[in-house]
Amino acid sequence: MEKQTKKEITAQYKERDIIGGVYLIRNLESGKLFLDVDTNIGAIQNRFNFAVRTNTCVQMKLQKDWNAQKGQGFEFEVLETLEKDNGQSTQEFKADLAVLKEIWQEKLSGSEFY
Repeated sequence: MEKQTKKEITAQYKERDIIGGVYLIRNLESGKLFLDVDTNIGAIQNRFNFAVRTNTCVQMKLQKDWNAQKGQGFEFEVLETLEKDNGQSTQEFKADLAVLKEIWQEKLSGSEFY
């Protein structure tokens, strides 16, 4: 019975919806932006929230400002999400996310980035 449960859990994990996306971390003091993509947008948002609570920088490019502000003064924003198609490979999904990032870089072209 335990093996069946493990098989079910494994199957559920493999069949879960994978949602990636484009996100930014905004320094509220300077206005500078860190723009990136991730194949699991929920996980990166959780990582950011944990980093704020524990004052551990989530991204090395932000380290200097993060230390100066002790992790406060930054906000996380999901700009766009994308669900991975069933037949899509991980590499294809990452390529689609990279295209989305380029589009958002153009949309935010007047901004200062890390």
